[in-house]
Amino acid sequence: MTIWRLVFKEILHRKLSFALGLLSVVAAVTCAVGATSLLAAHDARTAALLARKEAELKSQMAELEDDMRKAMLKLGFNLVILPKNQDVGDWYADGFATEYMPEDYVHRLAESDIVTIRHLLPSLQQKMTWPEMRRTIILMGVEAEVPKLNKSPRTPLVQPVPRGAMVLGYELSQGLGLEPGQKVRLMGREFTVQRCHAERGTKDDITVWINLREAQEMLDKEGLVNAILALQCICAGPAGLASLRSDVAGVLPDTRVIERGSKILARAEARAKVGEKAKAALERERKARAALRRERERVAAFLAPLVIAACALWVGLLAFGNARARRGEVGILRALGLRGRQIMLLFLSRAFAMGLVGGAVGYAAGLFLGARLEESLEGAAGAVGLGGLLRPGVLPAALLGAPLLACLASWIPALLAAQQDPARTLMEQ
Repeated sequence: MTIWRLVFKEILHRKLSFALGLLSVVAAVTCAVGATSLLAAHDARTAALLARKEAELKSQMAELEDDMRKAMLKLGFNLVILPKNQDVGDWYADGFATEYMPEDYVHRLAESDIVTIRHLLPSLQQKMTWPEMRRTIILMGVEAEVPKLNKSPRTPLVQPVPRGAMVLGYELSQGLGLEPGQKVRLMGREFTVQRCHAERGTKDDITVWINLREAQEMLDKEGLVNAILALQCICAGPAGLASLRSDVAGVLPDTRVIERGSKILARAEARAKVGEKAKAALERERKARAALRRERERVAAFLAPLVIAACALWVGLLAFGNARARRGEVGILRALGLRGRQIMLLFLSRAFAMGLVGGAVGYAAGLFLGARLEESLEGAAGAVGLGGLLRPGVLPAALLGAPLLACLASWIPALLAAQQDPARTLMEQ
């Protein structure tokens, strides 16, 4: 009769003892696999949660950036670069600068390394009387925006005015009854009205835009401008203006930078802060999930070895009881010629069978327990399926580790049974 046949018959004969040992192995494997499954479920839920929040943040940031872009475009130029010796109080009061700087300054800015400004527009402004119409106007000479060399081309905020053309503000076009296509004279020169702006409620309503070259010739300011308009990139943040002023001073030391449109900028910055808070909330969530995982790891690191040790002790005690109950059987087998190592193999084979079955059952129970425990701790919403708990190496570890644990726990009882004196055992029986 083979060893495995003897093991099978012994299991059928002592069902309760084998079942109690099997339950111990199942409990040990379930605890170990359940802890692993719980951590795997936590990782899967964390990954899904953070991915969802990151997607929401990305969508929110895209919306915020689009809102900021629209706000900035609606604002138009929000920076004015003036000559350094220009009195800012007079500039605010008059609406134009009375000091001048070389037109070449705008090209020096365009060729600089400053990346937080774009849409550079040189201009020449002066408040004057329109002799032919006897109206007070702000004459503004402009040309095409000067592109930044280190920036991709952008749609210009202001369309250039060709020579011989003019653009009128709302009050002037309405008050003078002028429409696009009409001819009109300004300081003795003939111009064609190119377009008329809608009402803006600012000094633009009494502004006349003409070509920069013609304005320089008419005001006897060839090669000079008194302002450079620019758009500051909102990504510079609240502290960006001070940094920008320092950067511009490094390129154009005899100029100063003035910010305008602060209300729209404040709204844009408020939107930026919302985005920063969302990012901070995501980072807090990531840290909270990591802290929760560490806490669960500590509990698993304490509980799993404790349960495994208790189950191993119980398997060992059952093995001692089994060996004691089978003393007579062992004596007969020895008398029939079985050697000590064959007796030992008989007991260890029983333990191996117990461990193999217990490992398979415990693995399945551990996966189920981990999934249900994770669902109980964090709610059913977004629960992780059993497929998300599978980890490579866990099943082989369970199927190899459980038989090994059972054999180690049964080693001493098997050794004692193998060392029995068959003659003495049979005499006692």
